[in-house]
Amino acid sequence: MIGDLFDTIEEPEVNIVKLSDGTTILHKYAYRDSADLMQELSKLLKISPFRNMVTAGGHIINVAMTNCGNLGWVSDRQGYRYSPIDPLTGTHWPKMPLAYKNLAILAAQQSGFKDFAPTVCLINKYLPGSKLSLHQDKNESTFNAPIVSVSLGILASFLLGGQSRSDKVSRIALTHGDVMVWGGPDRLRYHGVAPIKDGYHPQTGECRINLTFRQT
Repeated sequence: MIGDLFDTIEEPEVNIVKLSDGTTILHKYAYRDSADLMQELSKLLKISPFRNMVTAGGHIINVAMTNCGNLGWVSDRQGYRYSPIDPLTGTHWPKMPLAYKNLAILAAQQSGFKDFAPTVCLINKYLPGSKLSLHQDKNESTFNAPIVSVSLGILASFLLGGQSRSDKVSRIALTHGDVMVWGGPDRLRYHGVAPIKDGYHPQTGECRINLTFRQT
């Protein structure tokens, strides 16, 4: 009985799975740092809060977004692009926290990308029912650097396709603390997120938070 009082909850082990030459899943890689990541997020949101952007066609994106870093990804009637200014506040995006940058660099290194230097962190908030259609990340000035994606909160079904929109799509379950990295020959793979199902996580509530690091 006395021993039980001092038992601690063990953190899940990191499990690295290489799906191909350019795509790696680092299960639970960000688990240990997740509380700090969420604490930093609360600070960022006071400067640049979440918002639902509009596409060039006038459709509202159902995933709420914000950014931190030297640039931020924006979408409006003029199309998709990167901007140093948050159009909602008219000021520069908040600086990328060191904890964010270090996590992205180390995850990239673990996946075989040694020179990754993230300049942008796109932060997405997925509520139940929200999704992200298949797309390629191709607004960057170079495709030499990988994409690093960190999942926090409730479960997501990540859709991973090929170089063509018509290629077969795999569904990958991503849970709290999982990190995906794709680059090199896989840099322009189509990817997306299936509609999020109801769920709850103590750190995020009834939503999923995704940190996507890019170099541009």
